[in-house]
Amino acid sequence: MTAGEERAGVALSSLDSPLVDGDDATKRDLVDYLDAVADRLVPVLADRPLSVIRVRPGQEPFMQKNLPRYTPDWVRSTVIRSQTGREVRYALCDDQRTLLWLANQRAVEYHPALFTVGASHASQLVLDLDPPEGAGFPAVVAVAHLVREALAGAGLTGALKTSGSKGVHIVVPLAPTPFDDAAAATRALAARTEKLDPGIATTAFLREEREGKVFVDSTRAGGATVVAAYSPRIRPGLPVSFPLAWDELDAVSPTDFTLRTAPDLLAGRSTWTEALAAPQELPADLLEEGHAIPVARVQAMHEGKRRKRAASDAARDT
Repeated sequence: MTAGEERAGVALSSLDSPLVDGDDATKRDLVDYLDAVADRLVPVLADRPLSVIRVRPGQEPFMQKNLPRYTPDWVRSTVIRSQTGREVRYALCDDQRTLLWLANQRAVEYHPALFTVGASHASQLVLDLDPPEGAGFPAVVAVAHLVREALAGAGLTGALKTSGSKGVHIVVPLAPTPFDDAAAATRALAARTEKLDPGIATTAFLREEREGKVFVDSTRAGGATVVAAYSPRIRPGLPVSFPLAWDELDAVSPTDFTLRTAPDLLAGRSTWTEALAAPQELPADLLEEGHAIPVARVQAMHEGKRRKRAASDAARDT
């Protein structure tokens, strides 16, 4: 590295070191990319408690929620008490300087909360489509169109982006909405999507019950996070989560959008924040339907316990 190299007041180190195993990208490539998209990415992250996935040389990637003690005092943060009672100090990435500092810490993935700091309500609803093992992207595309149909039936509009992996995220901006209502609406929309074509879409939380169908994940609610638009992913080729217009969906592949290709592909395109609709109210019938649907993780936990008891009983009977 050139002595004293810095950007936006951030001293940068080891820029020419490899970024991740199995790829020839360097830490400089990460910094260059995040610097290039900062004007698009920072507004997506701003004011939202942020978790990042970092990669240290020779180590497995790890998610970092709690800021380290050596964090500069100019990095904004917020303290949130976890369900276990532990206080966690999350970063608030409100400017390019903070983004580049995180990049220098080898933070590759950026996962903001679905609420803004200090808010006691959800501001987004997310449906995450996850293809089955071995399925191509067209399977996800088909179900994404079903989600759009389900949203339209509820009078809602969602914006679309690749997940940066094999699926897509469909995001609905919300007027201030209680967390449990946002979660309920997400479950109802997932169920309505499945009903539109149960031959290709499923809400089954347990992987072994999905029968080769695309999983419509309704669990991205409450305290969950979703990878940000424009964030790189730690995947082969370093893909990024890329915003799309609905009429582009049938003609693309998630592998089209990588840390290397995305900056040029973004030229002249609207930003993710521009693509999002105005905050929307959730209809009463959708909320009523969703509150009657069990929470997927809780239902799966009870099912797991039931199966364990059944297996134990069977073993005693033999």
